[in-house]
Amino acid sequence: MKKLQLILPILIEKGHMQVFKFGGASIKDAEAVQNMMEILKRFPDEKIIIVVSAMGKTTNALEEILHLQLDGLSIETAIQNLFQYHASIISKLFHENEDTALHVLDNKFKALKIALNKVKKSRYDESYDSIISFGEMISSSILLDFLKQQGFSISQIDAKNCIRTDESFRDALVNWEKTKKSIRRAVHHEFSQHQLVITQGFLGGTVDGKTTTLGREGSDFTAAIFAYCTSAKAVTIWKDVLGILNGDPKKIKDAVLYQELSYQEAAEMTYYGASVIHPKTIKPLANAGIPMHVRSFSSPEKGGTIIHDCKIVHHIPCIIIKEKQSLITFKLTDFTFITEAMIGKIFEALNLHHIKINMMQNTAISFSICVNDDLHRLDQLMKELKNDFSIFYNKGLELVTIKNFDESLISRMTENKEIYLEQRTRKNYQVVLRESSV
Repeated sequence: MKKLQLILPILIEKGHMQVFKFGGASIKDAEAVQNMMEILKRFPDEKIIIVVSAMGKTTNALEEILHLQLDGLSIETAIQNLFQYHASIISKLFHENEDTALHVLDNKFKALKIALNKVKKSRYDESYDSIISFGEMISSSILLDFLKQQGFSISQIDAKNCIRTDESFRDALVNWEKTKKSIRRAVHHEFSQHQLVITQGFLGGTVDGKTTTLGREGSDFTAAIFAYCTSAKAVTIWKDVLGILNGDPKKIKDAVLYQELSYQEAAEMTYYGASVIHPKTIKPLANAGIPMHVRSFSSPEKGGTIIHDCKIVHHIPCIIIKEKQSLITFKLTDFTFITEAMIGKIFEALNLHHIKINMMQNTAISFSICVNDDLHRLDQLMKELKNDFSIFYNKGLELVTIKNFDESLISRMTENKEIYLEQRTRKNYQVVLRESSV
């Protein structure tokens, strides 16, 4: 055993493993899960940590169930629909052990109902994490049993026991020292016996056993955490697009694929809201010099985009569209000027309620911010500041950011739109808008 313990750390330090992340779209149904299996078959000699999201739109469904419970409404239909969704996937995947897999699923949903009976509006963020986490726990369980049935040498690590965080529920901060020790210990043990290890994206846990999450769409960040802590040779994010493009191909018809990006350029794109990668993902990979690949799960033979340490600078425009935005404007009630002290009070409240500014602008008598729509947190923010400011807000907006803009592109993106706020720097243009009602 002592000899094995010596060999495994050396194996990890040399980067003889990699991390794959499969998001909800890549495991949304039985066909997608089978496709994921075919991708894994392409790497028969690799040791791989597999990070998985909840299946399909499960996270959205769990959010709906949580809100129904908190509002005192019936959750039975929504619970049953979510159970049947997963049961249908199981029935198509499992031919020999379907009853066992359904029994495991049933137990997960019994635990979900017990957890729902404990949620409280007064502890919304903590309640949110305790319920939403079931999506990843369910998906990782189904995938583990399916891949075992298919003959893969695979085991599971519970991310809640490995990624140690504080109690900043819904956007927890990672304790890197404790997390690295926990992950290395768990990975060393599992890879001594298995070729693959599966774990849950998005989830973390406090030292006293409370479940936390790393921020919406945080499974990418989980993959980066595992890669950083194990000195993996690469991370691959399997997506429903060919790689990172200069715009969402569903909205930008002539979107162009980036074959490679520097860590800095990728980080800037995520800061402005590029949805292909979670904003926190780049930093740990850049610090460790670990490359990240973004590839298509429907065309795995194509190379996609690689993010690494390179000197390439792209001059083509990059268009980033963030939906579900709110614009909030603070004005002093006595119409005096907005001072640094007043802005500081707003920033303190934003930090307290874990609200990130996506765009901001001030005039002599007002301070405006564009933030993600989050009714619970924004209500808390406005309650705290209502005695100091007159507050105006609009919701259901879009924030469009154009890196390396030109005038024709600005005209194209703002045509027939109602503009609420806009600003320019040397290379970037941002505008908050919505479809014109005229």
